[in-house]
Amino acid sequence: MKKYLNKEAAIGLVTLVSLFILYFGFNYLKGINIFKPTNHYFIKMENVTELQKSSPVYIDGFKVGLVNGIQYDYENPGSIIVQISLDKSMKIQTGSYAELSSGLTSGAFLNLKLNKYVTTYCSVGDTIEGNLKPGLMDTLSDDLLPQFQKMLPRIDTILQGIQMITTNPAFTESLNNMSRATSNLEATSRQLNHLMSKDIPVMVKDFKTISSNFSVLSSNLKEVDFQATMQRVNKTVENMEALSVQLNNKESSLGLLMNDRQLYDNLNGTASNASLLLEDLKKNPKRYVHFSVF
Repeated sequence: MKKYLNKEAAIGLVTLVSLFILYFGFNYLKGINIFKPTNHYFIKMENVTELQKSSPVYIDGFKVGLVNGIQYDYENPGSIIVQISLDKSMKIQTGSYAELSSGLTSGAFLNLKLNKYVTTYCSVGDTIEGNLKPGLMDTLSDDLLPQFQKMLPRIDTILQGIQMITTNPAFTESLNNMSRATSNLEATSRQLNHLMSKDIPVMVKDFKTISSNFSVLSSNLKEVDFQATMQRVNKTVENMEALSVQLNNKESSLGLLMNDRQLYDNLNGTASNASLLLEDLKKNPKRYVHFSVF
């Protein structure tokens, strides 16, 4: 009998320990530390959309507590009482309020907005006012949707204009022209590639040859004695000037020959007489030549 009682006592003890571990583990997974002392407060709200039990409570982005329970206040329709537990050392100034916010992935949570301008504090178990912070969809519906509605007629006009453009035969013709231009550009690109691969190397080679010849010519020009050449040119010019002076001087032989009018007339008359004599000789040779026959 004693052995049987010890066995049942052991089973009961194991069951109690298992229940305690299950309760502790479940609360630990929800973020509740049952061994940490907390203070309880109540928040009066009109809407608790997406807020759940064990939702976090933040102050300035730091987690200070959890939501313990949510109850509807049937005595005051339209009010919902949210019970929260905060760290034991956390104090809430009077005039503070709670704000319900929601994230895209984290769900709903509470933000405590403390009234830092007073030195009086709420008692444990007091009720704090709460409100709902507009979410992303509310912002979209309140701000962007009216603007979008105003833009709808313009968008419709733009779409009609685009439809008119796309159905216009000129647009199709423009597309065809663009297609032909693309084909021509492709042909030009092929010709350019052929030029770059075939003709340009030959031109570069010829240019190198011309450059080499120019270098040789430049070297030969460096070897030319330009000073001596210029001296000879100057000497020739001086001789030409002296000859010109002699021709223009009436006292010199060349000057007399070039500038004596009487000598010119005499020479001209002599040439004319000689020409007449030759013509008479051709016409009357017997007048000047006699033959004797023995």
